[in-house]
Amino acid sequence: MDKEDKQVRFVASVVAGLASFLAPFMGSSINIALPSIGRQFGTNAVTLGWVATGYLLGAAVGLVPLGRLADIIGRKKIFVLGILTYSSSTILSALSPSITALIAFRVLEGIGGAMIFGTGVAILTSVFPPDQRGRALGINTAATYTGLSLGPVLGGVLTFHFGWRSIFLFNLPLCFLIIILVLRKLPGEWAEAAGEKFDFSGALFYGLALVGVMFGLSHLPQAQGISALLAGLVLLAGFAFRESKIVSPILDTALFRMNRVFAFSNLAALINYSATFAVGFFISLYLQYLKGMNPRSAGLILISQPVVMAVCSPFAGRASDRVEPRVVASLGMALSSGGLLLLAFLEEGSSSVFIVASLALLGLGFALFSSPNTNAVMSSVEKKSLSVAAATLGTMRLVGQMFSMGIALMLFSLFVGKAKINPESHDAFLHSVKMGFIIFAALCFAGVFASLARGNRK
Repeated sequence: MDKEDKQVRFVASVVAGLASFLAPFMGSSINIALPSIGRQFGTNAVTLGWVATGYLLGAAVGLVPLGRLADIIGRKKIFVLGILTYSSSTILSALSPSITALIAFRVLEGIGGAMIFGTGVAILTSVFPPDQRGRALGINTAATYTGLSLGPVLGGVLTFHFGWRSIFLFNLPLCFLIIILVLRKLPGEWAEAAGEKFDFSGALFYGLALVGVMFGLSHLPQAQGISALLAGLVLLAGFAFRESKIVSPILDTALFRMNRVFAFSNLAALINYSATFAVGFFISLYLQYLKGMNPRSAGLILISQPVVMAVCSPFAGRASDRVEPRVVASLGMALSSGGLLLLAFLEEGSSSVFIVASLALLGLGFALFSSPNTNAVMSSVEKKSLSVAAATLGTMRLVGQMFSMGIALMLFSLFVGKAKINPESHDAFLHSVKMGFIIFAALCFAGVFASLARGNRK
């Protein structure tokens, strides 16, 4: 490997790592700030959930189409456009005059995030050879979990001292640094699908389908939620059939039909994120509403899960270069199920030690699952499909996260209703949280079998 290749790989690792830090930092920071946002705008738990869900909606709708576009016109172009969009929407979010405006700007931020995360991992995979990808992806995953780790602490401190709007402004210097590094130090475009057509109709079809699914999930069990979910699923089925019949699809459905490793690795990711994403949302509200903690103290409790993730992810990624990823990932899924089951025994008087231990076990399981599973997905496709593969995996993550939030909001809707969380509703709130962890633990246990079913990568 010559000096230039070494430099490109180093810069790609730094850029992808910084980009992977952004969204998780923002997401975990926002979870800590939700009670403060709720107090300022006078909103209930269901509406507060949409501050997190709005970002997921924008990102999920954009990931696959924008990943396909990046494969055609160049990953660096889309990456830079994504950082610019993300930066602009972050400023707008900080200036939001209402909860409706904040949710709208979070949707735009999600679209910018889709451009970043559909291409960042693809660029990283493009510049590293197969025998070094696991380690590179493990380090990248560690950057994600570092964002998750710092989010609750810095978000709590920022919210406590400067208000929730300061969280958005904190991200801007990092965005500008990424832009400078990409434009000055990262040559190439990585457009292996250059010259192929982009299916604009398919992109619209896909977007409408996903909006229907996500809107439906977040409004269950209401009639409009059921109708929207069914309509979205029908549109997704129609989209999959359409994509299998055209020459240059946005999503190559043959990857799912003909590539067992790709299909089951994505299914495992969908299940894992469905079972784990709402944990931070639940625990943040629990610590601040039921335990009476301020944002700073709650952040110090929540940090236990992502710290374990950040420490263990590089080792898990390296292990997946030597051992079949399905073995490491399946073990991680089983440990995650155990951590979630422990949290199902949460009570109003539960100790901080119990919560930290449960979150740490969940963090270890997630670390063992995530980077080996990403390695399995990215190593199972040809180079020209790397951005689509990364975007598909990202979509599984986002749809899983949306499903996780959908379950959380559905439980709040069933047991708490539209009342604000106060001492009178604490029992109903805690019942919702415990029921959520039981559902999540069962989902994660089922995910072990999906992870094992993928077969060997080699």
